[in-house]
Amino acid sequence: MKSIKILSVLCLTVLFFNFTPKQNNKPTVYTVGDSTVKNGRGDGSGGLWGWGDYIGQFLDTTKVKIENHALGGTSSRTFQDKGLWTAVLNKLKKGDYVLIQFGHNDDGPLNDTLRARGTIKGIGNETQKIDNMLTKKHETVHTYGWYIQKVVQEAKSKGAIPIICSPIPRNDWKEGKVPRNNKSYGLWAKQIAEKEKVTFIELNDKMALEMEKLGEAKVTGTYFYKKDHTHPSAKGAVLAASLIINELKSSKNSLKNYILKNPKIVLPAKKRVFLIGDSTMANNGNNPNAVGWGVTFPKYCDTTRIEVINKARGGRSTRTYTKEGLWDEVKNQLKPGDFVMIQFGHNDTGAVDKEKFRGSLKGNGDETQQVVRDSLTETVHTFGWYMQKFIREAKEKGAVPIVLSQTPRNEWPNDKVERRTDTYGNWSKIAAEREKAFYIDLNEIVAQKYEALGKEKVKSFFPKDHTHTGADGAAFNALTAAESLKKIKDCALREYIEILK
Repeated sequence: MKSIKILSVLCLTVLFFNFTPKQNNKPTVYTVGDSTVKNGRGDGSGGLWGWGDYIGQFLDTTKVKIENHALGGTSSRTFQDKGLWTAVLNKLKKGDYVLIQFGHNDDGPLNDTLRARGTIKGIGNETQKIDNMLTKKHETVHTYGWYIQKVVQEAKSKGAIPIICSPIPRNDWKEGKVPRNNKSYGLWAKQIAEKEKVTFIELNDKMALEMEKLGEAKVTGTYFYKKDHTHPSAKGAVLAASLIINELKSSKNSLKNYILKNPKIVLPAKKRVFLIGDSTMANNGNNPNAVGWGVTFPKYCDTTRIEVINKARGGRSTRTYTKEGLWDEVKNQLKPGDFVMIQFGHNDTGAVDKEKFRGSLKGNGDETQQVVRDSLTETVHTFGWYMQKFIREAKEKGAVPIVLSQTPRNEWPNDKVERRTDTYGNWSKIAAEREKAFYIDLNEIVAQKYEALGKEKVKSFFPKDHTHTGADGAAFNALTAAESLKKIKDCALREYIEILK
């Protein structure tokens, strides 16, 4: 009886080990390189991505793991000097893969106080001894090819399979063509691959050809952004990754066995900025005599990366925007990383308990007033209370609130544009400070600009009345808001502002 029990346990043990997935035996694909392989933390900050962030979407991750170890700013030399390659090497096991791409930063100075990351050109054994001005260490600098070959040889010594890629092209154009690096880093990468008998991906030329098919106008703003000719967008990173995959398919490299037949590529959703406010920001039914600055604000945003959603509504105060459920409608749509630009004040001056019933109590306090209308009782709060509510609840949803003081009216007491510095502008500022939100004193900034232009010019901005601008006035205020955002260093929205000169 005891023998039968022991035999049963042994059988179950064998079955367990035979049918339990051996996760630790899955090969890992490691990517090593610079910021064109992994930009920043690999989270798309500023809309920039590396192809290493997307290569995994083309592979069967139930059978292979992906680890992107690339680091922006590194060269083939500094990636090793910083110990980044050693960290990968120590993890390598037989059957793993190492995708290697360097070159963008190898062209820098060999020795300086800023980065000291350059390598000697070529693939030879030349060296240069330096006292590194940055690290304060004595160092022997080698050629680009020497560093690449070292990575390849050490990967092979662990039984891993290296794959070398030439650096992706920059978004530079000369007479409709994208310059190649097939006489420098692309060539040297290829020569090392041939020397070590490992797979080489001619990524530079393949991607340049695709860019030329698309044309400069299509590539710029979609695959790269105007502000950066080196780092691709998500679509640019996917393009690079897809070309690597295509080249692997036609190679003899075993990594092709893990390529998905029908990969589903998921691109990051656009960031969104919601605008909430009154008619000085709103669309107003396309009325040419009352154009809110929110209508033209998208003109100053990179709308390939961010969507501007104008939820401002004419005639609303902080109180009525809340009471009518307009704020709840916006709040329920908010996702982490969204932005909310908040501007009220023009209609909060109205009566609290009569006429349009839209006025809020003055100040930033917690005082309230009970107002009865049509047999319904409403608790009315201060302007600052409502503003803080918007800010706080936006933050709770993971959004970034930005408070702006109201745009100035075309009123000139004592030949100066009338401010709201002591009232709604100040209360907006206090609300922002209390909730630790960004604040732009648009009222003061625009007022100063109006005074510089003079009464006659500013008068043309207001075709209807002293509050609502036409298209030119709206564009002027939108540009001013965009310029002001661009100056807030810690506000992520500034990265999506594009002001063409």
